[in-house]
Amino acid sequence: MDDRFQAQDRFAAGAQYIGGRLRAGTSGRTQNVVDPATGTTVYSYELASTADVDDAVAAARAAFPGWAALTPGERSDAMHRFAAVLAERAEEIAHAESLQCGKPVKLTTEFDVPGTVDNTAFFAGAARHLEGRAAAEYSGDHTSYVRREPIGVVGSIAPWNYPLQMAAWKVLPAIAAGNTIVLKPAEITPLTSLLFAEAATEAGIPDGVFNVVSGSGKDVGEHLVGHPDVVMTSFTGSTAVGRRVAEIATASVKRLHLELGGKAPFVVFDDADLAAAVNGAVAGALINTGQDCTAATRAYVQRPLFDAFVRETAALMETVRVGDPFAPGTDLGPLVSHAHRDRVAGFVERARAYATVVTGGEAPGGDLKDGAYYLPTLITGAAQDSEIVRTEVFGPVLVVLPFDTDDEGIALANDTPFGLAASAWTRDVFRANRASREIKAGCVWVNDHIPIISEMPHGGYKASGFGKDMSAYSFDEYTQIKHVMYDNTAVVRKDWHRTIFGDR
Repeated sequence: MDDRFQAQDRFAAGAQYIGGRLRAGTSGRTQNVVDPATGTTVYSYELASTADVDDAVAAARAAFPGWAALTPGERSDAMHRFAAVLAERAEEIAHAESLQCGKPVKLTTEFDVPGTVDNTAFFAGAARHLEGRAAAEYSGDHTSYVRREPIGVVGSIAPWNYPLQMAAWKVLPAIAAGNTIVLKPAEITPLTSLLFAEAATEAGIPDGVFNVVSGSGKDVGEHLVGHPDVVMTSFTGSTAVGRRVAEIATASVKRLHLELGGKAPFVVFDDADLAAAVNGAVAGALINTGQDCTAATRAYVQRPLFDAFVRETAALMETVRVGDPFAPGTDLGPLVSHAHRDRVAGFVERARAYATVVTGGEAPGGDLKDGAYYLPTLITGAAQDSEIVRTEVFGPVLVVLPFDTDDEGIALANDTPFGLAASAWTRDVFRANRASREIKAGCVWVNDHIPIISEMPHGGYKASGFGKDMSAYSFDEYTQIKHVMYDNTAVVRKDWHRTIFGDR
């Protein structure tokens, strides 16, 4: 296989996947998919129109009764086959993800694709455990039990930073619970969503259960969210766009799940293993070239370790190998686009007026000059209320600030509108427990930063959104809870009827 995924040939039929087949969009507008490592166009396609959204929703609605009527075991079997197909096609999927995103191939082959296969296998098993509470006689005269039922057609919008994994996080719990779905990937990164949908069909998941519309957020995304036959919206992206999604969804009282921005604190107490914290900070800040809502972006280091942490973190950052995503030795690829690279660079250039750029802070030249590359960047001397500390940069940029007391470190960690993830670094179990209790984030790692597992939930506090991806907790988003109550007395006139007619 050519390392460079041949997208134009592979998706010559178009970038829409509706009712089990690829087809072209009908908007009359062309979208280019650009390899951010070279700046060259690797795929051009016609964007979806609102009519294409209508067709996709109609296909999902038609497929819903049959898919929902299957037994949990039957859905589970189909999803086990889905996981197997994904595993068989892992290399193709990894190369497509590296091409459209600029991710190093070692990241897509060791993280993105295996994680998605594991998610699929997890939900194949979880599909058989959609249970309510055990039946019981809570009133004395009745037996009650709780049913979990699928809710219908789900309209989901996935971002460009993890196109495959974010698609999986939305599609898998939805269909495992018996729903059908229309997914809108980011228009600049549709390739792996299409491969994912094809794999579902190959695994025997019925046509219309999983549909993809590749179009712009303004027309196609908003039309999908507002569609009267879509009963739930799941969105991952920026907090600003999330507010717009919420505005549209709540106008028609839709179920809503939001996973939004982050500005994760990385809190290093003075008893921490310094070498472990330095390695964790560099890996946690640079994962996916920093384009990760959970990435370590604000390191708060207790003063006795501060100078050494800055010195050693800068030195380690300078060893990170920036280069061609398809080269086996590359650690860090380009950002997703030149426009986004320029946005990240703008944050750093503005920060020079009030802070110190210790290392990085520029785009590399030479063989990488045509790509959307940006060097790993470490910043110190910024104030807590500065832009570089407060705003999500979404690039390979880490800012480090000192703190004195434990109270101050936790307060600084919480001084943000976001609350998606955080980490605490300490050898002291009491400090670790306090940090995990008091830091307001959906995930708090202790002596690590970034790992996720299928069995555990992912989702945020505050402006980072609400609802959970992954884990059995995600079924709370994609199921309707129904209370069923049976009379056990066979009495014609119930005792409570006296409140309407008659006396005791």
